[in-house]
Amino acid sequence: MKAVLDTNVVISGIFFGGVPREILESWAEERFELFLSPSIFDEYLRTCERLGTARPGLDYLEALTTLVGRGTLVPESVTSEPITADPDDDKFMDCARQCGALVVSGDQHLLDANGWQGVAVLTPRDFLTKLRDGG
Repeated sequence: MKAVLDTNVVISGIFFGGVPREILESWAEERFELFLSPSIFDEYLRTCERLGTARPGLDYLEALTTLVGRGTLVPESVTSEPITADPDDDKFMDCARQCGALVVSGDQHLLDANGWQGVAVLTPRDFLTKLRDGG
């Protein structure tokens, strides 16, 4: 299974745990393939840097290095049409479209775009259930 993880999923998995952490652990166990673009990684990094100041003992750089090192980097593409109500979210949908992946997110703008050009958007819990059920 191929997936693009929204920033909130990655950040929650690194900093807080719960279902997002289970998703990252499933990826570490190679239960799905992770795809990301340079702009997605940049958003992951900027958000971790902002949150990392409040949690100085947490080594988020190691987690991010693993994501980019073991994930598949997809080149940026320019879409002329808006995809979601929040243009900052469009990069997740576009990346997923390019590589035939689904998007994992709890963000309502992305959930509302479910089905755009065949791209499925699942909540973290629904994605984890799909992984447990064997895809």
